[in-house]
Amino acid sequence: MTTTKHKIMLATIAAIAIIATAHIATMQTSHNQAFAQQVIPPSREKTISVTGTATTSVDPDLLSIQFGVEVQTKTAKEAIDANTVAMNDVVSAIKKLGITEDELSTSSFNIFPVYDSITDPKTGVYVRTELVGYRVSNILTVETTKLSMAGNIIDAATEAGVNRVDSVSFTLSPQKQLSVQDELIGNAVENAKAKAEKALAPLDQHIIGVKFVSLSDFGYPPPPIQYYAAYSKADAGGARESTPIFSSDQDVTTTASVVFLIGDQ
Repeated sequence: MTTTKHKIMLATIAAIAIIATAHIATMQTSHNQAFAQQVIPPSREKTISVTGTATTSVDPDLLSIQFGVEVQTKTAKEAIDANTVAMNDVVSAIKKLGITEDELSTSSFNIFPVYDSITDPKTGVYVRTELVGYRVSNILTVETTKLSMAGNIIDAATEAGVNRVDSVSFTLSPQKQLSVQDELIGNAVENAKAKAEKALAPLDQHIIGVKFVSLSDFGYPPPPIQYYAAYSKADAGGARESTPIFSSDQDVTTTASVVFLIGDQ
């Protein structure tokens, strides 16, 4: 009798285990089927590609001025010596305004032979080319956050011997440029999303995910202010007002190219 009961219990437990296993297998199959319905094979994905933009105008925080001294004499050594004296005077003059050596850099230094075309005075026919001297050019760049000093720097430099001013520009420092662009990323993505939603609405489609995002950023600095000077110390006879130089806002733009996954409403 005991053996019979024991066999019955074992049979009951086995039956329960079989039923439970079958139920779990059924649940797993249902789950897999549901998951399979949600996952869209790559070959059947529906997407929309949109580019969003965000732009803002900000005050510049960096002043950049390029100027220098050009000297021409009969020999290269004389030209270099004369240029060196003039540039030392220029550097001393702008340092007196509070510009430090960290804010100064040499943009270019060049020595050019100067030739003249010799012609026959009677016929005017070209005879030969003759070396008449050497020209030395030393161009200095000033980069500073003292934006209001642009006119004073130019005036002090020209009075000290600068005879060419190539450009004056107001820009953003790399740190500020990066900070502004980072702030615009979210707005650019939101703009892309808004464009996609407007395009999908008439098609009875909606966004169900994101497949790809690409960011790019750039600025629109105004063209450099061209300031041409042919100036000598003799021209600085009397006191005069500082040269007026005005800065302007910088436009910074960030774009976001987004590929959205789309589905039926």
